[in-house]
Amino acid sequence: MKYLLDTHVLLWWIIDSNKLSEKARELIEKGINELYWSAASSWEIAIKNELGKLPLPEQPSEFIESELKKNRIDSLNINNYHAYKAGKLPLHHKDPFDRIIIAQSQLDNLPLISADKVFNSYDVKVIW
Repeated sequence: MKYLLDTHVLLWWIIDSNKLSEKARELIEKGINELYWSAASSWEIAIKNELGKLPLPEQPSEFIESELKKNRIDSLNINNYHAYKAGKLPLHHKDPFDRIIIAQSQLDNLPLISADKVFNSYDVKVIW
């Protein structure tokens, strides 16, 4: 099965946070699922790191890429169709990073692993 990870899911996985649901942990651990990471999440982390809101042990470009490789997670690029779709979504969620992730989930038919309850307001399959 294929899944798209929300930004916080990978971060919680990396630090082995108890905030990560058992279901999310199981889907990531299995090793048989195809996991995807949005370029929007990398963008979000890079900005938060630069602002000092998300300290990391290395630069985001090194740290995130290393974690993606180590955890067998594929990057999902943002294309124009994702951007157009994100712009047309109802404004339940105003965060532009989350709106792109929702659009990617919809257009690429990827269930979304996320604790963000606002995602349930959209036509996406959310797993938590």
